[in-house]
Amino acid sequence: MLSHAAVRALALYLPLAATAGLWALRRPPVRERTGVLLAIAWNLCFLPAVNLAAPRLGWWSFSADGPAFLGAPVELYLGWALLWGGAAPLAFRRTHVALAAVAAVCMDVLLMPLCSPTLVLGHGWLVGEAAALALCFAPALLLARWTARDRRLAWRAAMQAALAGALVMGIIPAVTFAQVGGGWTALLSRPFRWTQVMAQILALAALPGLSAVQELAGRGGGTPLPFDPPRRLVRSGPYAYVANPMQLSAALVMAVWGWMLHSGWLAAGAAMTVVYSAGLAAWDEAADLDARFGEPWREYRRAVRPWLPRLRPYWPTDGEPARLYVAAGCGTCSQLGRWMKGAGAVGLEVVPAETHPAQDLRRVSYDPRDGGAEEEGVAALGRALEHLHLGWALAGMAIRLPVVRPFAQLLADAGGGAPRRIVRWTSAPDPGCSLAEAAERGEGARGRTG
Repeated sequence: MLSHAAVRALALYLPLAATAGLWALRRPPVRERTGVLLAIAWNLCFLPAVNLAAPRLGWWSFSADGPAFLGAPVELYLGWALLWGGAAPLAFRRTHVALAAVAAVCMDVLLMPLCSPTLVLGHGWLVGEAAALALCFAPALLLARWTARDRRLAWRAAMQAALAGALVMGIIPAVTFAQVGGGWTALLSRPFRWTQVMAQILALAALPGLSAVQELAGRGGGTPLPFDPPRRLVRSGPYAYVANPMQLSAALVMAVWGWMLHSGWLAAGAAMTVVYSAGLAAWDEAADLDARFGEPWREYRRAVRPWLPRLRPYWPTDGEPARLYVAAGCGTCSQLGRWMKGAGAVGLEVVPAETHPAQDLRRVSYDPRDGGAEEEGVAALGRALEHLHLGWALAGMAIRLPVVRPFAQLLADAGGGAPRRIVRWTSAPDPGCSLAEAAERGEGARGRTG
């Protein structure tokens, strides 16, 4: 039986050697390297959840003295992340994920018993192994592959957002507590109603960052990572109000989270986020965007500040106004359209749905008119609200989030907003005509397309 010291050393250095050897052998290109680093980060962020649950559920426990992180010896924690996040994506580049998972199980069946006495396996450790594969191994492997092959953009962006959330909300506080003291008990030491209020403030702070990730994927065709950037300049959504929505959101989240956990060090981390983003990151990002997008980027930056949001949205001088299509024959929709126009929407035309140039519509629809996809229902309403001012824009960003949108649409349908076919006019006037003009034309201008 190996000693504690030998187990800890081998648990770190063998995965490190395997990852380094495969890296040197494969010589992965930039996108694959980015995928491997993301996979390692995924395991570093989510393996602690498994290790914290393991002793409570009878899967395994750790018995060695020495440096530990969230209950696990640091060497085993880092080695496990390197093995599953570094070596596995490089070794199983084209292997089906299910077969790669089987190989990982076989390897762990051989290796984990050898980690005794540092690692003490329980009777249900294979159940824990399955949980770790589902939460850590398989997602990390998929994220690495999708990044390397430039596929599944929406999933990649969502997983990067989850990774950032786990890092800011979990790993950074845990490292901070391990070094300077503190803990999670502050969350339970105050009345529940105040925790609810703080949680809502935290969600509001996270909203611009989450919406920015969605915008970069949906409208920009990329992700926040420098090696996986958007292909198109993004100036819509939260970017119409502030140039650095993700950095601003991260700083606010860390400040609020530090306040909730009674940790001045976490609040100081928010200040460091600002310093880093306003310094080195801003310089590198500005140079890259200027080289790729030229004058449109420079015009945007002259109008939109990096940290202090605008009250009214920016709209590019070279861009056509977006269009919100509402049914002229629907009283509720017409009221919405008139309210939107009266509110002074920036860069938005409200036009009859019957004048859509290509198809019959079933819901309120939004056409960005910049080559992006049309949106309908509550997503279209959310887009329209982003053309008003910062307060309404935050509401629009919230209802457009993938987790929120289906429930918001369900509520809208139950309240009378269920889809119905709006037949477009074959002899329609100018698509930019007003709702009042369209209503006057009425049934006489209506007909079916051939």
